[in-house]
Amino acid sequence: MSKLTLISHHLCPYVQRAAIALLEKGVPFERINIDLADKPDWFLKISPLGKVPLLRIQEDDGCEEVLFESSVICEYLEETQASVALHPADALTRARHRGWMEFGSSALSDLWGYETAQDTTQLEAKHKALVAKFTTIEGALSDGPYFAGARFSLVDAVFGPIFRYFDLFDTLGDSPIFDGLERVKRWRKALSERASVQNCVGEDYTQRLMEFLEKHNSVLLRLPAVA
Repeated sequence: MSKLTLISHHLCPYVQRAAIALLEKGVPFERINIDLADKPDWFLKISPLGKVPLLRIQEDDGCEEVLFESSVICEYLEETQASVALHPADALTRARHRGWMEFGSSALSDLWGYETAQDTTQLEAKHKALVAKFTTIEGALSDGPYFAGARFSLVDAVFGPIFRYFDLFDTLGDSPIFDGLERVKRWRKALSERASVQNCVGEDYTQRLMEFLEKHNSVLLRLPAVA
C-alpha cells in the first residue's frame, strides 16, 4: 500500500481541501507542515511552484512521486480511492462540479484581498465581490444540506475552508456578507459540523489566523466591535 504524505501549511485553504478529501475517503496519511516564509530546501526541490499542498506518494518498491496543485491531488484521490466517491457519476454533473470548484478558488482570491485589506475602501471592494460570489452560488445550491443535496462532494471540500474564515471574521465586526442568503447560511452550518471539515486544521487554527491578520495590519481588526 502506498504511503501518502501531505506537505502542508497550517492556514492554507488549498491544503485543507486535499486533507478533507483524504479524511472523507478514510485514507491514512502523514501531514508535514512547513513555514512558507522560510521554505526548506527539500521542499523547494520537489515543489515546481514552491507552493503547498504537495502529495508525496511512496510505493512499496521504493519509488516516489510528488503531485502538486490541490485540484490535481483531489482528482488523483478520486481515481485511486474509489470506494468513497466525492464526484458525481454523471459526466455532465461532474464537469459542472469542477466548474464550481474553480469558482471557489476565485472566491478565495477575493477573500485574500478581504482579509489583507489595510483600509476600508479596499475592504468594501472585496466585501462587494464576496457578496456577489455568494449570491451567485446561492442560486446554484440545492435544498442541502450540501452543495448537491444529501451527498458530500469535492465542491463541499472546497467551500468548507472558505466558510471557516468567517468563524473568526464574524467576531471582529459587523460584516454581513451572508445576509439574505439562506441556502448559503444553511450550507455553511452543515459544513462546519462535518467531521472532515473540522479535523482538517489544527486546534490552533484560529490563533494562527489572528496572528496572520495582525501581521498584515488587516483593517478587519479595526472594525467596530460586535455588540
